[in-house]
Amino acid sequence: MNLQQSIEATVLKALLGLPEPVVRRLAGAPYVADGQTLAADTQLMLRMQRLARMPGAEDLPLDQARAMIRRQAATVAGRQPIGAVRDLLVAGMPARHYLPTGHRPDAGPLLLFFHGGGFVYGDLDSHDAPCRVLAERSGVSVLSVEYGLAPESVFPGIFDDAERAYRWVLDHADELTLDPERLAVGGDSAGGNIAAWVAIAAARAGTPLAHQLLIYPVTDPAHETASFELFGEGLFLTKRFMDGVRDLFVPIEEQRLDERVDLLKTDLPAGLAPAYLCTAGFDPLRDEGEAYAARLDAAGVPVETRRFDDQIHGFLNVVGAGRTSRAAVEEIAAALARAVR
Repeated sequence: MNLQQSIEATVLKALLGLPEPVVRRLAGAPYVADGQTLAADTQLMLRMQRLARMPGAEDLPLDQARAMIRRQAATVAGRQPIGAVRDLLVAGMPARHYLPTGHRPDAGPLLLFFHGGGFVYGDLDSHDAPCRVLAERSGVSVLSVEYGLAPESVFPGIFDDAERAYRWVLDHADELTLDPERLAVGGDSAGGNIAAWVAIAAARAGTPLAHQLLIYPVTDPAHETASFELFGEGLFLTKRFMDGVRDLFVPIEEQRLDERVDLLKTDLPAGLAPAYLCTAGFDPLRDEGEAYAARLDAAGVPVETRRFDDQIHGFLNVVGAGRTSRAAVEEIAAALARAVR
């Protein structure tokens, strides 16, 4: 992070950390939609982005957009403590292993994590802070994997990477101090889609998986939902962004019918791992995520659902500024702890 970015992060943290009535005054009149009220600190953050005329990723060339997303993530990351962290290769892919404070050397639980970013953006660094918080607050070690991104990695390469990572983890359980019967898979947004597919593949193969942690997952390439129409502009994630990444990730129409992409039409196997699926109230992807939770429930899969109705897409990354997003992430970490500890 350069000096300018450090100043931006410091200012944002200071403003969002002011007393709630002050934050509300700075944010403006409460934004209410679909019976929900946007969190004041989130509303202020969005207002500051508009005042700074910060471009969206959809408005930039691919390399600049990737750098912008890393910059946005760093601005809201803060400095998050962790017991230990090490970089390694997982099935040839860069990965980062987070061990919470007090981690014991005997076999225990692990979360295999796939970052979000529309299958086009994101990396180990963009999701370093939330992985630290998830590990430290849950007491569960986290292994984040940097899979190949579209368009460089052509479909279905991303899903192949994810399945290879999952098999590598099982093969290296001793090295990771993992109890295979307490392995979880998870991710946010596109990473939630990837994690859901890994869970399906594991159930079909009859290999161990204890839990799936799905954070505002992408589940429907058509995005024909009320939330997509209601919240597709001005709330960080936009229709144009989603249409753009879809065209890069699955440029051929027939690919969008693939069961790995359209989870709402996937044949769910018996033995699918229990799930925790959360959404954000002001997220264009809210309804499709909740539709997938309903599908899991109808298939007899134990599923805990949670809508953080005052949040926007991307709140998982906002752990170093404000209060409400951080509180939501800590609640997710507590759910992970309940599931595998």
